[in-house]
Amino acid sequence: MGWTEARVARLRDLWKAGYTARDIADDLGGVSRGAVLGKVNRLGLSVQSRFRKPIPCNEPESARTKSCQWPIGDPGRRDFHFCESETVVPGKPYCPDHCAAAYRTPQQWREENAEAVDRFKGGSTVGGWGR
Repeated sequence: MGWTEARVARLRDLWKAGYTARDIADDLGGVSRGAVLGKVNRLGLSVQSRFRKPIPCNEPESARTKSCQWPIGDPGRRDFHFCESETVVPGKPYCPDHCAAAYRTPQQWREENAEAVDRFKGGSTVGGWGR
């Protein structure tokens, strides 16, 4: 089927309402998803205009993050929870203890894992690793 003015108008309306190209193709009948996307492109319809912009939050970040968000346990289990310590580092989602674990410099990591790094570099044959 061709693109009549009525079909193009319907495509525009459905596209602006946020319907997917597949949904529009099904609604119009006789066209593929690719044909709809091609027509949308040729018409210059914006993908951005289809989605609502998020409403900006006027609340400061420190007010939004009121407790530590460090996950504890397996998310698939009932006992999963977050740390929820009330002391949060400003601008971070974690308490001081969990920030120390989450935000480490490469130098801190090397110092904490020096033994493993030495084994890797030094040619230890434990477990078949090394030179």
